[in-house]
Amino acid sequence: MEIFRKWMSAVFSDTQLVILFLVLVVSVAIVLSVGNLLAPVIASVVISFLLDGLVRFLVGFRWPRMLVVVLVFGLFMLFLAVMILALVPLLVSQITDLIDNIPWIISKAQNALTHLPRQYPILTEAQVQTVVDSLTVQFSQYGQQVLAFSLSSVRSVFSFVVYMVLMPIMVFFFLKDKDVILNWLCGFLPQDHTLASTVWMDVKTQAGNYVRGRIWEVLIVWGATYASFLFFGLDYAMLLSLLVGLSVIIPYIGAVVVTVPVLIIAFIQWGFDAQFTWTMIVYLVIQLLDANLLVPLLLSGAVNLHPIASITAILIFGGIWGFWGVFFAIPLASLVQSVLGVWKLRRGCVVVES
Repeated sequence: MEIFRKWMSAVFSDTQLVILFLVLVVSVAIVLSVGNLLAPVIASVVISFLLDGLVRFLVGFRWPRMLVVVLVFGLFMLFLAVMILALVPLLVSQITDLIDNIPWIISKAQNALTHLPRQYPILTEAQVQTVVDSLTVQFSQYGQQVLAFSLSSVRSVFSFVVYMVLMPIMVFFFLKDKDVILNWLCGFLPQDHTLASTVWMDVKTQAGNYVRGRIWEVLIVWGATYASFLFFGLDYAMLLSLLVGLSVIIPYIGAVVVTVPVLIIAFIQWGFDAQFTWTMIVYLVIQLLDANLLVPLLLSGAVNLHPIASITAILIFGGIWGFWGVFFAIPLASLVQSVLGVWKLRRGCVVVES
């Protein structure tokens, strides 16, 4: 008990650590209590943060900031319009088609699997039947989940429209008045908040590099996979390639999980023929290039976490905030890493002084 009391006294005697601790507690409390209500605001802040890098780059060429903000915001709105008008209808069409064809897919998969014992005598009919029964149950569950998600999404159409109107407006003003907003927030902090500012700059740099790198990785992998699937004529090319692109957000796990539907659709469409083989080879090459070329190139300046720490962060933050928790798991883990590093450093200083 005495050791704990001395530890608490040493920690809380450091004003900078106390300020950092209070900032983190207040931020976490706000997100946990009203995070759902502030989702559009948080999303707008993230988008503004990503666009601000381009704004600062162009301002470095002595362009007027207001002109740069209008230009960058206009490009963002153009990109958003293209995505909504061109991509969403295609995805909706392919998802609807997939739901309608689930019974046919199950039937064709059953027929294909029942012929495997003839081609590969090492497989018994009992083993194949077990796989067929398992796949039938899994496909039925997936179909019900997709249908339930679609029905719940219908109820959220109004909220989606509201967000699509509010978020661009907030993004514009966050870009335009960034300095005013940051100065206003700093007004709530003590005059000397050096440690909190140091942690913020460290996390800002690493998290910014990570999020920008991941977004470019998603777009590149998505585009390359879509081009290859389209070339080979794979069904649901846009839907599957989008899933492959988004899978890079979840390190080590996403690629394994998303490979399963790609294999199933390709097998049902072609069986084990040459087209199936070449499609899978190209898909594997894209995955290898992503892991060995894109990741080192795009994420070299990002946070460096041990695989166990990355997976743990994904499980924890994904369980708390769902998809967005998964997406920001690594930046949030970098925040924890920075705070722990600063705390250890400050604790060492306290011990030396005492």
